[in-house]
Amino acid sequence: MAFWSAENATKAYLTTLKQDQRTKEPNVAEFISALAAGNNARKIVVACAGAANADIVVALIAAANQTRGQVVCVLRGIEELIISKKMLEPSEIHQIQFVVGESNDNTLINDHFGEADFVLVDCNLKNHQDIVRKIVNNHEENARTGGGSGVAVVVGYNAFSRGSWRFSDGRKTQFLPIGEGLLVTRVNDNGSYNQKTMKKNNGHHHHHDHVRKSNWVVKVDKCTGEEHVFRVRAPRGEAIIGA
Repeated sequence: MAFWSAENATKAYLTTLKQDQRTKEPNVAEFISALAAGNNARKIVVACAGAANADIVVALIAAANQTRGQVVCVLRGIEELIISKKMLEPSEIHQIQFVVGESNDNTLINDHFGEADFVLVDCNLKNHQDIVRKIVNNHEENARTGGGSGVAVVVGYNAFSRGSWRFSDGRKTQFLPIGEGLLVTRVNDNGSYNQKTMKKNNGHHHHHDHVRKSNWVVKVDKCTGEEHVFRVRAPRGEAIIGA
């Protein structure tokens, strides 16, 4: 994860888009795939609140295939594992390492999350804030002691489901109004925790509700057949209306 690769991001994005035949428009899975691949993630770990989200897992596989990395899916129990495997194709199952256990377990943090350079955490997990703190602290410690580069991207998804996501230590989180909300944290090479923050409360209207919405648009050149991906951001106070 030494540099950003626009080529990896675009290829992973388009691969995920083509694999998802259920929707005609790009969704959060494509963005996550591009984010992981663009950061050249070699070990990708996702912590699930229930059964794995098939779209998210397939998106991570696309990213890992682009970076020659691996995907680890952490599930809370055997029941979630069985359901998750039923939702995936056999070829997809073979590309995932499934781990059963509580995501905030120190052994899992050290053995899997601590070694990952891209971590995805479901904000529906009751203790998701503690999980993220442990992961970030683990990477910072690795950077200080030389046990690892300390470079990682930690993403919370389904951020809207909890209403708000606060850190009492004053650290900041970058909020992206994509899908059900993403909270992105980057741990830098020197172990510093670099973030920007916004929060969203369900059922309440505050100044942060007016964050500019954005959408991803894929256009095909009729002459060359080439696909182009654009990010469209609406002016402040205006919504993006699909055609």
